[in-house]
Amino acid sequence: MSPVIDGSAVDKVLREAVEAGAVPHVAAIAADRDGIIYEGGAGVRIVGESGDPVSTSTQFRIMSMTKMVCTAAALQQVERGELEMEAPVDIYCPEFADVRVLEGFDGDHPKLRPAGSRATVRQLMTHTTGLGYWFWNADLVRFEKVTGLPNVVPGSAEAFKAPMVADPGTQFVYGINTDWLGKVVEAAAGKTLDVVIKEGITGPLGMGDTMFRLDAARLDNCVTVHVKGEDGSWTSAGELLNQEPDWWAGGHGLYSTPRDFIRFERALLRGGELDGERILTQETVDAAFRNQIGDLDFPAEIPTADPAITDTLRVGPGFKWGYGLLLNTQDIPGRRRAWTGAWAGLFNTHFFVDRTTGVCASIYTNSLPFITEHEAWKLYGDFETALYASLRA
Repeated sequence: MSPVIDGSAVDKVLREAVEAGAVPHVAAIAADRDGIIYEGGAGVRIVGESGDPVSTSTQFRIMSMTKMVCTAAALQQVERGELEMEAPVDIYCPEFADVRVLEGFDGDHPKLRPAGSRATVRQLMTHTTGLGYWFWNADLVRFEKVTGLPNVVPGSAEAFKAPMVADPGTQFVYGINTDWLGKVVEAAAGKTLDVVIKEGITGPLGMGDTMFRLDAARLDNCVTVHVKGEDGSWTSAGELLNQEPDWWAGGHGLYSTPRDFIRFERALLRGGELDGERILTQETVDAAFRNQIGDLDFPAEIPTADPAITDTLRVGPGFKWGYGLLLNTQDIPGRRRAWTGAWAGLFNTHFFVDRTTGVCASIYTNSLPFITEHEAWKLYGDFETALYASLRA
């Protein structure tokens, strides 16, 4: 049984963030290798509509936190010899051969050319194919505007016609790589991604509340996405994800609860095993937490190209990418140790796994814009600082 920490300082951080209007609601959880050591929440599920308090059993859209789950499914296939990391993506998904590189525009006409090399499965895992997201790339914003091509969030398969913005292997570009990886996983398995993930990850780990589409009871326990009105107060924007998408999105499609997702985090913390169920080997987990992008760097800053969706990302220098994980190469004073693996979701969810300290944690709200510097982004840091102070107490 894990010792429960004095979480009063963490409770205060969550409560004050909601009271100040930084977030509409928030739930947070932390665990060590043996179990949960903290859980708490503040605010209500739907501001102005529901008085249900948010807790670690509330359903959230975890968006890009889905990426590590999909990556783990792909790594399972690699372990079994069903998927080849160095194989070109178009071996598994022939339509990938049609993806071009966007060089710029001639008036309103995109200038496209063939890629300089065939992107590989490994490059999908490491975001080095050149595929991007519109919200952090002005050229993709313009491309979508002049072509009418949707981004991936509405769930239309047309989104897979989006171009690269760099040649494979030349840059780290965060983007729709894991959506393509999910299609690769499906091709290798001969099954849809929801089945692959349930059979290989959420089922064995007892994550019964983690899924791509919620049933009626779980929908009634789910927050909605919130945005701020003209008066600065939070209001519900409702359900923003297509409940009948053309594909199960390996890059952003899962719903989960903090109590469910912490089981996946603990499995990573424990080297791929939880409660006697092994989902990955220790060697594979170690590789996921190592630099897999070589001399390339995760950008210190990624300017926003769509302020309604996200703020500028400001992680600072010294970050790399493993398999599905952002890695800090230096200790962050008072917070996570070097080579912690972490990532986040577009509606302001965030997780990290600090294998050196022996702790994992995650924090959840569903709101836009993403990572607002003095609101959600600040809350991430305040939560982590309070948690580590409690661990040292």
